[in-house]
Amino acid sequence: MMLTSEEKKQYNRHLILNEIGAEGQLKLKQAKVLVIGAGGLGCPVLQYLTAAGVGTIGIIDDDVVDQSNLQRQILYTMDDIGLSKAKIAAKRLSRLNPFVNFDVYNEKLTKENAISLFTNYDIIVDGSDNFSTRYLVNDAAVITNKPLVYGSIFKFEGQVSVFNYKGSGTYRCLYPTPPKPNESPNCSEIGVLGVLPGIIGSLQANETIKIICGIGAVLANKLLIYDSLQMNQMLLKYEKDSKTNVTALETDYDFFCGISSKEEISLEELQKNKEKYNLLDVREIWEREKYHIEGHHIPLGELLERLDEVYQNKDLVVYCQSGVRSAKAIEVLSNHHFKAKLLNLKGGCV
Repeated sequence: MMLTSEEKKQYNRHLILNEIGAEGQLKLKQAKVLVIGAGGLGCPVLQYLTAAGVGTIGIIDDDVVDQSNLQRQILYTMDDIGLSKAKIAAKRLSRLNPFVNFDVYNEKLTKENAISLFTNYDIIVDGSDNFSTRYLVNDAAVITNKPLVYGSIFKFEGQVSVFNYKGSGTYRCLYPTPPKPNESPNCSEIGVLGVLPGIIGSLQANETIKIICGIGAVLANKLLIYDSLQMNQMLLKYEKDSKTNVTALETDYDFFCGISSKEEISLEELQKNKEKYNLLDVREIWEREKYHIEGHHIPLGELLERLDEVYQNKDLVVYCQSGVRSAKAIEVLSNHHFKAKLLNLKGGCV
């Protein structure tokens, strides 16, 4: 495999770096990287890996673009609201670099598909926003022996590390037990500075490129903590825990993280017994104006501020377009001790 004349033009600034050069750029071209999530962290990771010329990039995300995403997920525009993040990301990135191949998985990462997916890639980059997925990604990376580039964000602070790299520590070495669900809310509940995922995601892309090209000091057995308000950063060292031995995936990662499994109800079943339930639509107003199945309307981004408006006198069915945002809404309600039974409308209302 060689670089074409057009690729040499595209990657000129890499080629003149002694540390990368033609050899390093060929390594990038031959590399296969799977990015988990095309959200706040995934957007900058995907943009910089694409620009760098990583030959094959997998994108897995089952979510759709929401207006509240646009504050930080800069791959998307107002025109993309309601559309698949994974598909839109690949379409836009292909215009940035036509020499990159994209594998699009418009689906949720689960214990059923994780191992088979990870097997096809050299490096895994985790841009997920919940502990259940982080533990799943870690365990699947350990089982398939893949380096894992980790990033996380919380309000104004971010973290970056590299797990399972040449025998280094893993996510479980750093965090052997997950926090309780109400101890660490995600950005839909507590907010996040818009530029922060751009900074942390760029650092994740940087670590990925270093691993591929074999340059620099990789953040293995080290945790970088970045504070955007004070412009401080700390580098903490941790050791591989010899007692941590992952040989199989957990049966239920939500249960492992103390999150109750979300019960689902089909649209057909709902319509048969509609009087038994309250309905909550968490889509945007423009989506509701096009079509709805009645019920109270509170967009997901406003739910935390309007919890007292949600009825609790009956079982509550939460719905959106595909079932993704409604699942997040149920998590918010559960974390705030919602009394009524919560059900997710399976597959959404369309």
